[in-house]
Amino acid sequence: RGIIHRDLKPANVKITPEGKVKVLDFGLAKALAGDAANDDPSNSPTLSLAATMHGVILGTAAYMSPEQARGKAVDKRTDIWAFGCVLYELLTGKQTFHGEDVTDILAAVVRAEPDWQALPEATPLQVRSLLRRCLQKDRSVRLRDAGDARIEIQEAVSAPVTAAAATTDPATKGWRERLAWVVSAVLLFSTIGLGAAAFYLFRVPTDVVPTRFFISPPEKGIFDSGSAGAGFAAGVISPDGRRLAFTARDALGKILIWVRPLDTLAPQALQGTDDAALPFWSPDSRSIGFFAQGKLKRIDVAGGPPQTLCNAPNGRGGTWNRDGLILFAPDIRSPLFRVASAGGEPVAVTKLPAQLAFHRFPSFLPDGHHFLYFQTSGSSEASAVYVGSLDSNESKRLLGADTDALFSVPGELLFVRQGTLLRQSFDPKQLQLSGDPAPVAEEVASGAGVTLGGWGPFSVSENGVLAYRNGPGNTGDLQLAWFDRAGKPIEKFGKPGTYRGVDVSPDGMRIAVHRHDGKGGDIWLFESARRTMSRFTFDASQDNSAPIWSPDESRIAFSSVRNGKWGIYQKSANGTGEEELLVESDQPKVPMCWSPDGKSIVYLVYGRNTNTDQWVLPLAGDRKPIPFLQSPFRQTHPQISSDGKWIAYSSDETGRYEIYVQRFPSGEGKWQISTGGGMFPKWRRDGKELFYMETLSLGKMFSVKVNPAGPTFEYGDPTELFDSGYVELGHVGLNYHTYAVSPDGQRFLIPRPVSTGAAEAASAPITVVLNWAAGLKK
Repeated sequence: RGIIHRDLKPANVKITPEGKVKVLDFGLAKALAGDAANDDPSNSPTLSLAATMHGVILGTAAYMSPEQARGKAVDKRTDIWAFGCVLYELLTGKQTFHGEDVTDILAAVVRAEPDWQALPEATPLQVRSLLRRCLQKDRSVRLRDAGDARIEIQEAVSAPVTAAAATTDPATKGWRERLAWVVSAVLLFSTIGLGAAAFYLFRVPTDVVPTRFFISPPEKGIFDSGSAGAGFAAGVISPDGRRLAFTARDALGKILIWVRPLDTLAPQALQGTDDAALPFWSPDSRSIGFFAQGKLKRIDVAGGPPQTLCNAPNGRGGTWNRDGLILFAPDIRSPLFRVASAGGEPVAVTKLPAQLAFHRFPSFLPDGHHFLYFQTSGSSEASAVYVGSLDSNESKRLLGADTDALFSVPGELLFVRQGTLLRQSFDPKQLQLSGDPAPVAEEVASGAGVTLGGWGPFSVSENGVLAYRNGPGNTGDLQLAWFDRAGKPIEKFGKPGTYRGVDVSPDGMRIAVHRHDGKGGDIWLFESARRTMSRFTFDASQDNSAPIWSPDESRIAFSSVRNGKWGIYQKSANGTGEEELLVESDQPKVPMCWSPDGKSIVYLVYGRNTNTDQWVLPLAGDRKPIPFLQSPFRQTHPQISSDGKWIAYSSDETGRYEIYVQRFPSGEGKWQISTGGGMFPKWRRDGKELFYMETLSLGKMFSVKVNPAGPTFEYGDPTELFDSGYVELGHVGLNYHTYAVSPDGQRFLIPRPVSTGAAEAASAPITVVLNWAAGLKK
């Protein structure tokens, strides 16, 4: 029984002054344990307890075998490959595989062929054949034994050379001498015994360190930036640590899932994954689950069309165990459900609490039975990581965090607080934390608001490969600012803060805005003439939010939570007088717009199911609310035109949000305005132009010309104006007005991150850390 050297290279082959050949540096050597050619995750080079066993991609890049570069199990044929590289270099004077950096070299090892034309003309056929057999990328057809190589080289060295050859190629003598040295090295290498193997197998390494590198977006593409800056494109590492999946836009703007094997340079798009979000891996690393077109789907990485598993109107995370169960959040406001990985009828697993809170972003623990998930709530104190079980709908709170949490070997929980990726010791059997949190990475992005809240932009494999993205977190302040129609900043106003919901008065001179404080929030008013900001409501615990101006600017309506009930109130815009309750119930409700005559308010009602409905509240008479749009779909952000004839809104009835217009108040007729996704419609004051954002994840502002005087609704094609750099403002299911438009349609009021915009974050690379746990303090 011999050993595998794993780092055979010219620097480790030495000739003593006496002419003896020695093979040095067995620091990476491994005892021979049979073929071990399987691809079990335990053979991955990043599963680390000892570096000589696993933990990093061991060896020197230019002399690694393809299987070694890929992180697969190695056997004696790995050293045969390295021997072929050394022999080639001895004969040609240059490396067999080369590149500008390690990544390029590894890519050449895996894919490229040596330059066979570089071999000296006098190289014997036996040696040429030997080289090709040693450098077979498929190790099943590679030369198996160093002793065979020694025999072939000895035959080539001892073969007679014709006089013509000797005179026409003066290098003949040189290659014969070099081959003689190689014979000595091969002879030595093929006779190393078991004693040395035992020594190197059981020695304890001291130089294991994490290895970091970066993965950029596809060529001519960008990561799917998402409305929280870094979006849903953080990258999801496969359980075996060999591939990274992420969502990105191609050169044509189409969102697809891309898969990047870590041993290659370029990712490959998975066709059929259009508009995909939140991919997650199967436990065998062969398939990917994802959400698209209002469905939960799966696709095999090797190829083939996607398979639809069940409905998921607005999926918020999934996880897959070895028993073939997928645990997922089908919607923004829902508990967790489970469904067979082959598809079927989903079954609820968790139970929502009495207060308004929702479950999302689950991840199975190693037993495949217990799982972690994030509970998002209107209060940052109530938003936390919980642990649940498939056998019970009872859950246990683990810790407060800004994101979901993931378990990682050797026993750590990873999560984000205030932009820092932290780890804390965790026992997955006892479901207990211990010790204090410690930082892993700084300035890590995270999701915010109802759309992305609780989402953590990191993933970790079963063998300790970590991936994450840097970017603005959900604690970053926003700056209120005006932009022109080209997206150029005009002016900033007010201090940076956590603003959620803005509305501009009909004359364009005053702005009402909700400012969040972590526990709730109040409404503030900004006056352009005096450039002052003053408080309008005075009890942040009531979560006073979603302000909208009356057409005559005399009143402001807003949402508020008091005594456990959601209500819509109105108050004089000059701050005097009492707040008047207009309507209240147990269901969340948000005022969206006034009718032009000021006689009614259109508002949204949120139920425990998946729909969002529109109601009209008369402000005279008995004030009994009237349903306007009710359906199984979400129909949000209604806005009435200035002449009162039309109402624009967004609906997800096609599987993604689009902009629609109907007659008001009859609801007759229906026109779809957008075709590539649309949210947040806004009318110009004269009703001749309609604005909207393309999607939550991109935030491009569009304009549509409208003829309000026609007998039917007449409109033109959407025209892109600029990238808004939109940031999600809502929380806990509430849709506020995320931007405002000046009465003349020439300026746009958009809260923007102080640190960076979505477009900049979309180009930020994904950081991959091999053997991340090696950096932990013992």
